[in-house]
Amino acid sequence: MTAQQPPQPNPDPDPPTAAAAARPAGRGLIWAAGAFLLGAFLVYNSVDTSADATTPQSRPAVAASASHRAATPRTDLALPRSAPKRLTIPEIAVDAPFTQLTLAPTGQLNPPPAGDTNLVGWFKDGAAPGERGAAIVAGHVDTKTGPAVFLQLETLKPGSTVEITREDGIVATFKIDSVETFSKANFPNDRVYSDTPDAQLRLITCGGAYDRKAKDYVANVVAFAHLVSSKRA
Repeated sequence: MTAQQPPQPNPDPDPPTAAAAARPAGRGLIWAAGAFLLGAFLVYNSVDTSADATTPQSRPAVAASASHRAATPRTDLALPRSAPKRLTIPEIAVDAPFTQLTLAPTGQLNPPPAGDTNLVGWFKDGAAPGERGAAIVAGHVDTKTGPAVFLQLETLKPGSTVEITREDGIVATFKIDSVETFSKANFPNDRVYSDTPDAQLRLITCGGAYDRKAKDYVANVVAFAHLVSSKRA
């Protein structure tokens, strides 16, 4: 299934900042949800608008996994549902609190607030991190003020670890399977947002080149991970 074509973001007259030395600075994220389970959850650069979205299913039924991992489901590691509190990725110096991402009255998924560059968002109507399914966590790569929490997400390697502290006091540890960059025009919705029979994680931000004319990054960076262990905080 091909990605929904995004609507045009509201243009931002300000040029990208020079603070994010690793890439041309952008404007954060806008989200679009499509028709397959969680849908075409695309990332755009404007922090002031959201892309068209159909309402995601809050608790989709388990379907055949479209994940790149074809391993036997590790259902023994799935945890009860509990909201995430903090994300830690030592390898790229991430230590950030969570905010919940919700749908606007228009059916659009609200992006994480752009005023806090050290903040990640969790789509609260999807799977919780550690729960069976693909939990969606999003963060800005940069904002108008400079680099943001997921600036270095694309540098993670297979085997890197991600820890999420949950409200129930459990720390869920995930291992990165791959980090890939996808064109927004050909975003693999099924692979990224398909429900999974085991506990998986998707970390998403903007990536690729910055199109100054469109005021938008041309791609999304997605880190695929799966739950490997859990412990009490």
